[in-house]
Amino acid sequence: MAIRRERMRLGDLLIKQNVLTEEELKKALELQKGSGKKIGEVLVDNGFITEEMIVRALQMQLGLKVVQLAGVTIPKEVRGLVSVDLLKKYTCIPFELDPYNANILHLAMADPMDMMAIDDISIVTNLQVEPYIATTRDIRTAIDRWYGASETLDAARRFTKEREQLRANTGEETGADVSDAPIVQLVRSLLEQAIRQRASDVHIEALESKVRVRYRIDGTLYEKMVYDNSLLPAISTRIKIMGGMDISEKRKPQDGRLTIMVDRQEYDIRISSVPTVHGEKIVMRISSKLSLTKNKKELGLAPDELKRFDHMLSAPYGIIFVTGPTGSGKSTTLYTALSELNKEAVNIVTVEDPVEADIEGINQIQVNNKVNLTFASALRSILRQDPDIIMIGEIRDRETAGIAVQASITGHLVVSTLHTNNAAGTLNRMADMGVERYLIADSVVGVIAQRLVRKLCPHCRKKRLATEEEKRLLKQDTYKEMEIYEPTGCDLCNHTGYFGRTGVFEIMEVNEEIRDLIAEGGSSEELENAARRAGMCTLHDNGIRYVLEGITSIEEMLKVSYE
Repeated sequence: MAIRRERMRLGDLLIKQNVLTEEELKKALELQKGSGKKIGEVLVDNGFITEEMIVRALQMQLGLKVVQLAGVTIPKEVRGLVSVDLLKKYTCIPFELDPYNANILHLAMADPMDMMAIDDISIVTNLQVEPYIATTRDIRTAIDRWYGASETLDAARRFTKEREQLRANTGEETGADVSDAPIVQLVRSLLEQAIRQRASDVHIEALESKVRVRYRIDGTLYEKMVYDNSLLPAISTRIKIMGGMDISEKRKPQDGRLTIMVDRQEYDIRISSVPTVHGEKIVMRISSKLSLTKNKKELGLAPDELKRFDHMLSAPYGIIFVTGPTGSGKSTTLYTALSELNKEAVNIVTVEDPVEADIEGINQIQVNNKVNLTFASALRSILRQDPDIIMIGEIRDRETAGIAVQASITGHLVVSTLHTNNAAGTLNRMADMGVERYLIADSVVGVIAQRLVRKLCPHCRKKRLATEEEKRLLKQDTYKEMEIYEPTGCDLCNHTGYFGRTGVFEIMEVNEEIRDLIAEGGSSEELENAARRAGMCTLHDNGIRYVLEGITSIEEMLKVSYE
């Protein structure tokens, strides 16, 4: 079908739809000058409107269909029609041939009024183009997903070819030139793909004859690419330059950090390199300010636990512990709590190793052992800085534990993390570190133990009847029939069956009975029983609740409540 397309620009269309005012458009056009960006991008970048608002306005004005690319599988014959460069230039992606007429190509576009794009793609493919509307972010993610691997491989091939030419010209091995454009693109594209696929870590590993790249998504590692091992020196050199590390040092471990903008959002990346038998292994940990400072409703707390969490945070002084193994979301919970408490009238100071996210209005101190700025020495200085709330990244030794307890008794609210298995065990761990029991009883407001579970993909999770063994695990009646969900796998979740993670919590608020037990040296078991009497839900109970509600699978629940 031919679409009646008036020669109308996006800005005028948005004004016509009352999404934008003349004034705002003028401002945006000023900002656009010299930026080389399209007007739509400028409007979204500067917060005038959202991508979704543009899509809705275009849909109403042009009567075009909207396509959600996240769940769409693009057939192989469509993928080979247009080159990636062209798709990126026009922010569009062809996703199918018309089922009734194979001469019509369906093209998802961020700006379906871009006649040049439609003409170009029509010429390249020799097909008639029918535009659909999609958000810019959606299109970029789809390009990454369907063309990303071939793009990085292409860059890798170009790099190898250039090096061979160099060698042929000079007749000898030249050091990998750092400004090698293909390698710069390769590393950039590795990071962009990782971010768009929601990875938390990127592993670049030297194997005997290959370089393997794996992404950790929702806590599980997936192999994404394999390159020839001649690429490793160039990749590691490029990453070290970006992270401000020493490129000449390959024999000892190094740390670095960098920030990168992807899809208009800033990401902080911590880099660690370690020499292995076949070369350096590099791991990059990706974190974004937005994901570390969530709204506390997004953490996964049940309504009664939220009340308890709020009640603990409103304590004027004392210690609140967040405990759990590495990668269980402790930092996210702590940062969320701090953002909540971050008001003009409050002075918040943190001591961290390393500082994971910069938060506006909070004084953050980075531990530095080279100049003897340890957790303990920093804490002593902080107490002279008139703080109201102190966050300690981790309590690792007796000295830090002692100062933290003293600070909390003298009228400060202290929040910190500890590595213990459950809430009750935390209090005895403090005693093991050498803090007097009566001081612990006096100072601790509460303990939050937490884990992360993968959430089942809502699109493809499948119902089935539970077996007797599973009913026993879920503490349910074995005679009754009950249904649970299990993972399947679809395009949306990359065929893993899971999409995203959520926290499982155990919140123990210290009351009179628990205080007496701590002072008398009660065991972890006695402490847990007292907390249950006060209404605490254990990690295991909350894991069961998630399975019964269809949020996660039994396998994930068992990882959480291993005890």
